Amino acid sequence: MRYEGAVYRPPSEARSLIIQVTIGCSHNKCTFCSMYKEKNFRVRKLDEIIEDLKEMREYYKNVRRIFLADGNALVLKTEDLKSILINIKNLFPECERIGIYSAPKDIIRKSVEELKELHELGLDIAYLGVESGNDDVLIDTRKGVTSEQMIEAGQKMVKAGIKLSVMIISGLGGKEKWKQHALDSARVVSAINPHYVALLTLLINKNTEMSDKIEKGEMKLLSPKETMLETKLFIENLELKNCVFRSNHASNYVVLGGVLPQDKNLLLEQIDESLKEDFDYKDEFLRRF
Repeated sequence: MRYEGAVYRPPSEARSLIIQVTIGCSHNKCTFCSMYKEKNFRVRKLDEIIEDLKEMREYYKNVRRIFLADGNALVLKTEDLKSILINIKNLFPECERIGIYSAPKDIIRKSVEELKELHELGLDIAYLGVESGNDDVLIDTRKGVTSEQMIEAGQKMVKAGIKLSVMIISGLGGKEKWKQHALDSARVVSAINPHYVALLTLLINKNTEMSDKIEKGEMKLLSPKETMLETKLFIENLELKNCVFRSNHASNYVVLGGVLPQDKNLLLEQIDESLKEDFDYKDEFLRRF
């Protein structure tokens, strides 16, 4: 197996066999992200990917899940992705789930019919980093898309039958835009109505544009309590059907989990508990582990 640089995957793919089909991220401009800065983006040669799959078949006897990395593997041509999925199906008949990171522009470039084809060949779940539903925050963070494009991309995946997990980053709008960030993120997520919502909390990494802005005083971060107030506003305004909500990433100050809409009141009660004066939030140091 040939891995290049650091390899990232969603928490739910912890036990998955990870196959790099791209190196890095084709966008790689987000101001808060340092994940792929050391990599020059490229799509790996198809024969190399197939060789890796064959090698892993010899090494592993029981592979239940496979995750296609790096940052936005859906950028591949549909025919190449189909070839990869067919090879996985033939080499790993026991595989129950194939997952992938997906950028909104990559989804928009594919038709619903193409996405349905990928789903029929085994692509079961996709992860979409919405990060924020507010257009000003999306511009500030250089996401490269609008909130309406986020909605279009998310709805396309859901329509194709692929399970969709969307990620929102609490605190991304800072003190200035926290309300707009919460309300518009709830609007976008509700319009998509994904299968899963993952709420992370902003972590500042050195050598990023966002860390420079903070050092210059151009952006002020939310306190733990302010973060929970933002989370409360976000959840209050979510209108979802049978969606699994998780806020249990290492970055989160408070662990939350439930199914919306039925657990909304329970989640809000837990948040209210965290807003009490004597509540002990997770230490900043532990938020990175």
